[in-house]
Amino acid sequence: MKEVLHDIVAGIIGEGAKIDITEKEKDGLVILELSVAKEDMGKVIGRRGRIAKAIRTVVRACANRENKRVSVEII
Repeated sequence: MKEVLHDIVAGIIGEGAKIDITEKEKDGLVILELSVAKEDMGKVIGRRGRIAKAIRTVVRACANRENKRVSVEII
């Protein structure tokens, strides 16, 4: 899931951008914490959070195929 999230975000803000993803697991839930540079934060969140919501939806769909539960947090 970490690679999928990285590929999506890299496509949005560019390959050379600083993208940090931390993976944690708690009670069977995989939590992916996404951190990008301050100037790229607006691109990742989007207007009214639309892009962030779409990113979460795609990552959850990929996780569903592997019977996993995933949550994406943008910090």
